[in-house]
Amino acid sequence: MPEAIDTVEPTAAAAPKDRASGARRAPVARSDRAYWATLYGTTAIFVVICVAFLVTLIWNSVPAWRFSGLGLITGTKWDPQNSSYGGLPLIVGTLETAAIALVLAVPIGITAAVSIVHLVPSRLRTPLSSFVELLAAVPSVVYGMVGVLVMAPKFQGDVLPWLQHVTGNFFLFSGTVSGYSVLLAGTVLTIMVLPTIVALSRDAIATVPHDQVEGALSVGATKWQTLRKVVVPGARVGITGAVTLAAARALGETIAVAMVIGGNVHLSRSLAQGGTTIAAQIAQSFDGATALTISNLFALSVILIAITASVNLLGRRLLHRANRGAML
Repeated sequence: MPEAIDTVEPTAAAAPKDRASGARRAPVARSDRAYWATLYGTTAIFVVICVAFLVTLIWNSVPAWRFSGLGLITGTKWDPQNSSYGGLPLIVGTLETAAIALVLAVPIGITAAVSIVHLVPSRLRTPLSSFVELLAAVPSVVYGMVGVLVMAPKFQGDVLPWLQHVTGNFFLFSGTVSGYSVLLAGTVLTIMVLPTIVALSRDAIATVPHDQVEGALSVGATKWQTLRKVVVPGARVGITGAVTLAAARALGETIAVAMVIGGNVHLSRSLAQGGTTIAAQIAQSFDGATALTISNLFALSVILIAITASVNLLGRRLLHRANRGAML
C-alpha cells in the first residue's frame, strides 16, 4: 500500500521563497517597515535642512565674493562705510582667542578630570561632577558679564602690567594696556570651555579598565606614572574628542567674546590690545547694515564654518590615529 504523502497548501502567512536560493525569507512586519521609514525619513529631513542652510549662506554671500574677491580673506581693513571689507583681522582674532583658550584649558581640564576620577575622595566625586556639568550649562552672557565687571579691571590694573614687567615688554604683551583685549577674551573662553573638557575627559578616563590601573601599581609603578602612562593614554580617544568640541565652541562663541574683546578691527601683534572675531563682528554689524555689508557678513559666516569644519576634520584624523594606536 503506497504511503500517504502530506501536502501543505501555501497560505498567505507562509514566508516567500528566495528565487535565487530557494530559501524562505522572513516576512517584514509592519512595525519594522514603519521603523525604517521613520529612520530614513528623519535622516533625509536632517540632510535637507543642513544642505538648505549651507546653500542659503553661500547664495547670500555671492555678492560679497564678487565685490571683494579674495580681499575678504587677505584684506586688513574692515570699513563698511567706505565699502572696504577686509576680513583678515577678524580671522586672526578668531584663531588667537581660540588658541589662547585651548592652550590654557587643555592641560587644566585634563588634570582636573584625572583628579576627579582617581585622586579626589569618592564622597566628593559626585558633587564635583555635578558642579562641572552645571558650569557647562551657564549661559555665555553670564561669563561675559563676569569678564566685563570683574576680570577687565583686574587685567588692566594688575595682570597685563605684571606680564609686561615679567616678560620685559615682550611683543605679545606690549603697547598700551587695555582692559578689553584679545588676552581677556581668550581667558574668558578658557573658563567657558573648561567644563566641556573636564566633563567629557572625565567620562573617558572613567572607562579605562580598573585592572590596567591595578596591574601597573602591582608591578611597582607610582601613582603618577600610572596616571601618565596608563590612564591618560587609555582615554586619549575621548580626550581628543573633548578637545575638538571645546575648540569648536571657542571658535564660534559670540556674546561673551563681543563683550570683552574691545571691538577693534585691526591687526596687532600684541594680545594686550583690543580686537574682534568673526562671530563677534557678525553680532555687532547687522544694525543699520547695507545689503552689501550683510552679504559680506554671510561670507564671514561661510569662512567661520570652513574654519570650524577644518578643526573638526583635524579632530577626526587625530581620533582615527588614536583608535589605530589603541588597537595595536
